[in-house]
Amino acid sequence: METYELLPHPANPPLAVSKVEARIQAIDAHWLTLRWRVEEAHSLIVPSFAGKGRADGLWQTTCFELFVMPDDGENYAEFNFSPSQQWAAYDFIAYRDGMADRPMPRDPVCTPRRGQSVLIFDVAMPAAALPPLPFSYGLTAVIEEKGGVKSYWSIAHREDRPDFHYATCFTARLAAPTQL
Repeated sequence: METYELLPHPANPPLAVSKVEARIQAIDAHWLTLRWRVEEAHSLIVPSFAGKGRADGLWQTTCFELFVMPDDGENYAEFNFSPSQQWAAYDFIAYRDGMADRPMPRDPVCTPRRGQSVLIFDVAMPAAALPPLPFSYGLTAVIEEKGGVKSYWSIAHREDRPDFHYATCFTARLAAPTQL
């Protein structure tokens, strides 16, 4: 699986964070595992442990996101993961339209590991929560640093403002498994 170097939107530059990378680590019949790596994270605001569970508004501080769009239309799913261990999952019927909670068969496992200048954030989520393959996807991050400075990181952005729901953010592909 490919590692993507996420780009900060130029309208919201970071304070100190110099690099954010993201990737799908693996997918099998039971789990999808993801990893984000944040460099120069010494000013990063990391939400405190809040316990596993669904929560709204995670994007208002540091969180990591996966957007998935099946090949069969304009509907898509959004998954938010917080270092606090909280998560969210939503379905949309079209661009920012018809938002509803997406079922999640069990809580994802969110594991933040912080060093002096790096944060590694791993997620294992139930594969059953994903739409069927193949699909396009986007890996994103909202990064909050000291002083409330927020930057928005994605594989690709729309030009005028950060918007992870916009079609340009769904640039990565995950193919259906091939039959042997």
